[in-house]
Amino acid sequence: MAEDDQLILLEWYPSVFAARVRIALAEKGLKYESRPEDLINKSPLLLKMNPVHKQIPVLIHKGRPICGSMVTVQYIDEVWNHKSPLLPSDPLQRAHAKFWADYVDKKIFGIGSSKKELIECFKILEEELGDKPYFGGESFGYVDLSLIPCYSSFYTYETLGKLIMAEECPKIVDWAHRCLQKESVSKSLCDQRKFYETILEISRGGSTWSSVQRFLNKLDQLHNS
Repeated sequence: MAEDDQLILLEWYPSVFAARVRIALAEKGLKYESRPEDLINKSPLLLKMNPVHKQIPVLIHKGRPICGSMVTVQYIDEVWNHKSPLLPSDPLQRAHAKFWADYVDKKIFGIGSSKKELIECFKILEEELGDKPYFGGESFGYVDLSLIPCYSSFYTYETLGKLIMAEECPKIVDWAHRCLQKESVSKSLCDQRKFYETILEISRGGSTWSSVQRFLNKLDQLHNS
């Protein structure tokens, strides 16, 4: 890759949102420089590249930032459209995929869900998945990419939320295992136990980093519901 086309990813490895971007880059076979961010002491580069939200992930392409995980995924898909399309070409199917990715953001990764509500959301996703191998059909795509980073949190849900994912949402678990057969996914996700240990460490430290805090709030509700 030419120097003026260099890709830099500002990220934090356990982040489910950064994982989305890593998967998209891997699906396209793109090389990039990963620059880990400190959750508390954010780098001047992050503050410069994302002055509004001051959050990761931020993809820097040709010196310019793209912020927001699914916005970045769509950018990657449009710029490098020669390989592994993530969004369908049909406008109706594209709108359908964006609807479900938005559902994942608001219902799975959003603020505040009781245990019952979270399970209901996963069951709705199971209905949408149906008997298809992936949400978009026969190939891994945009909705799969939006949801699969949640797999890193399954052990945390089970341990702190007393959920048994394989019993409550067997089709989602089977789908996740199918996604993990892809190297682009398995090498991009944070290990479940490492994720759990990281969440516990952050919780004890009282971090106020917003995206992590949202997840901690969700776990607190699951634990107490």
